Amino acid sequence: MMHRAAYPLFIAFLLLLAGCATGIPNVPKNVDAFQKAEKSDRVSFHDKAALAAFEAEVDPVYRLGEGDKITLNVWNRPELSGKHTVGPDGQITMPLIGPMRLTTMTREEAAGNIGERLRRYYTAPVVNLGIDEYHGNRITILGRVLTPGVMQFDKPPMLLDALARAGSLPVLDKQATLTRCAVFRGREQIIWVDLKHLLNRGDLAYNIRLKPDDLIYIPDSNDTLMYVMGAVQKPGGYRLTPDMSVMDALAQAGGPNEDANEDEISLFRPGREAVQRIPLKSLLTADRKLNFALEEGDVIYVQKKGIAEVGYFLRQLLPGLSFMTFGLSASTTGNGK
Repeated sequence: MMHRAAYPLFIAFLLLLAGCATGIPNVPKNVDAFQKAEKSDRVSFHDKAALAAFEAEVDPVYRLGEGDKITLNVWNRPELSGKHTVGPDGQITMPLIGPMRLTTMTREEAAGNIGERLRRYYTAPVVNLGIDEYHGNRITILGRVLTPGVMQFDKPPMLLDALARAGSLPVLDKQATLTRCAVFRGREQIIWVDLKHLLNRGDLAYNIRLKPDDLIYIPDSNDTLMYVMGAVQKPGGYRLTPDMSVMDALAQAGGPNEDANEDEISLFRPGREAVQRIPLKSLLTADRKLNFALEEGDVIYVQKKGIAEVGYFLRQLLPGLSFMTFGLSASTTGNGK
């Protein structure tokens, strides 16, 4: 007897067999501006004005973050003093006052708030807070580096600080030459940095300050990328493979998440100044007419539910996209000339 939980998988398998039996037509991919991908070695970079707008503002005071290890000293109250680790929810737990959120606070603000809570039980408590280990300024670096992964800084680092820490600066052969890197900020923003200007010419305008949780990706010199952003499980840049389609890219990004508006998936092609709206259901039909092949630099953006405009954060998403306002283009189809 087949287990009841296995029925949906069994039915899906039968439907797949039926589809194979009838045959799925091969739809040509040379539709308007969206056609078969051609590998390109041309890379465009943001200018200094875009880099300056993207650069994180300098905050001279450290603010507590998840994973920070701290020491609390409450004068003359050893039962309340001790070491704590700020949890993934941004809180610590203390006797009497229970859980308390500390993330984004300075040392003085956190000590003052703890003292205020303790005044319910003690007269004029004196609280001091020290930071033993800094974990709030996390930067992730991936790609062609010696030590990829998450790095901790005691203050928001400059781009060169992160590159040096990851061991990406020594260049041993021509194929390993560093020419570019992408900085991903959240689900909405990407910027390309020309490393030749930074490393070879010493132009510090390209040495931008990073924000906590930024992700740096350094591709090989012959890598070509496309991007899946917005309401997907794993937003970011993905290596463009031959005949890679919209559905392939969405699958690599884990597909739309629970916040996605599946009727508002947009494909942006900066090189052709074109945009195509692609409802998810059209990708799942038998003819798959909108499952276009991708080109270098293409951006697939999955809109969140309840948001009227796709691009209120994305005007400077990638080089070449500044000509369009994503919110106005999301419901239309532009054809490259």
